[in-house]
Order: sequence, then structure tokens, then C-alpha cells
Amino acid sequence: MMTLAQAHVAAVLASPQQIVAYLAGGLAASFVIGAAFVRTMIPLRWLAVAGNLGFVIFGALHPQYLTLFVASVLLPINVYRARQMMRLTRRVKLAEIDSDQTGLWLRPYMKPRKFKAGTVLFRKGDLADQLYCLVDGQIELVEIDAMLLPGKIFGEIAFFAPDKRRTLSARCVTACTVLMVDEATLKQLYYQNPSFGFHLMGLVVGRLFEDVRRVEQRFAGGAMPQHPPD
Repeated sequence: MMTLAQAHVAAVLASPQQIVAYLAGGLAASFVIGAAFVRTMIPLRWLAVAGNLGFVIFGALHPQYLTLFVASVLLPINVYRARQMMRLTRRVKLAEIDSDQTGLWLRPYMKPRKFKAGTVLFRKGDLADQLYCLVDGQIELVEIDAMLLPGKIFGEIAFFAPDKRRTLSARCVTACTVLMVDEATLKQLYYQNPSFGFHLMGLVVGRLFEDVRRVEQRFAGGAMPQHPPD
């Protein structure tokens, strides 16, 4: 006498539709389990997409309508997030090549704001809560008398400082359009996309080297002996 499990297996094997359904479900389960072991967001999302596709097939052919519904809802979300992360990675790589446009790849994650000439975005000693990218206009870093060019990220060093305090003041010399991203979004991008994290660290290190060079040049200029005119 056949047990219930044996009867179920026999029924599945007798139906090509059910065989396909269970194969799809098994593959989907393996993709979901595999996603738990990856360490970066892009492969995790694509494994989730593959799992969702498998469960859509399983839910439609078995049929299991709750499984079909949940997988159908998650599928476009995971596809969108995976493509979003891939676009960010491509923008980061392009930014590494084109140093004049290092910040524009963050545009989809930033909010634009317009400021009048004379507006102070932040002052030295303020707590850092936003990362900025200049789209158009001129911004002066007051303490070092330096002008920022459009496309440049600024305000990133304070996020890595122990006290998260601004080391310089930023003032709009002209009317400016600035993109802004808050700390929570910045951290999410940093942890989800290693390429973004490495690029951001590269910006910080590059800015620190510029500061060291600037100090050395000033010191060298001040240490030069003054010769009387002939």
C-alpha cells in the first residue's frame, strides 16, 4: 500500500508540468540559500532575482498562488535594485577616469538645492550631516581661499573625522545649484557597493594629500630667505 508521500511523488513524476514546477522550485531554493553566503550586494540581488523567477514558475505551475504573488512582487524590486547598483558601479569607474566629473554619478541618490550668492553651506566646526556636489556656480572654501569647480564632491572628510566636525567653511560666491545626500544614504551606499566605498576613500585620501601639499608649499614659501635688492 502506497504511503501519502509515495503517492505524491508518483503524481509529480506522472505530470511533466509538475516535474518542471518542482525543478524550478528546487533551483529557486538553491539560489536563495546561495544568496545568504555572498558578501556583496550586486551578486546577492541577482541571486534573489533568479530565486524569484524560479518561485514564479513554481507558483504558476504547481499551483501555489501565495508563492506566485510574493515572488512576482519581489522580482521587479530585486531587478531594479540590482541594476541600480550596477549603474552606480559603472559611474564610479567612469568617475575614476574623468576626474572633472567625480561627483555626478551620485546624482540619482542626491537631492538638488539652489542657494543664493553669499549663502554659507557650513562653517568650520559644524557637525557633518550632508555630503555635497557642486552642479553649477562657484563655492569658496573660506579658510584656504580655494574655489570649487562644478562636478566636485566636497564635505566628505568630516564624515571620517573622529568628531565629525567640519574642518573648513564653504560659502557660495555666486548663485549655486548643489546636490546633497544625507549620512544615512551615504552609509547605505558605502556598505552596499564596495566600488563606491573605495572611490569615496580615494577622494578623502586625495583631499588630505592636497592639504599636506598646500601646507608644505606655504611653509617652503615662508622659509625662503629674503635677499636685499641689488
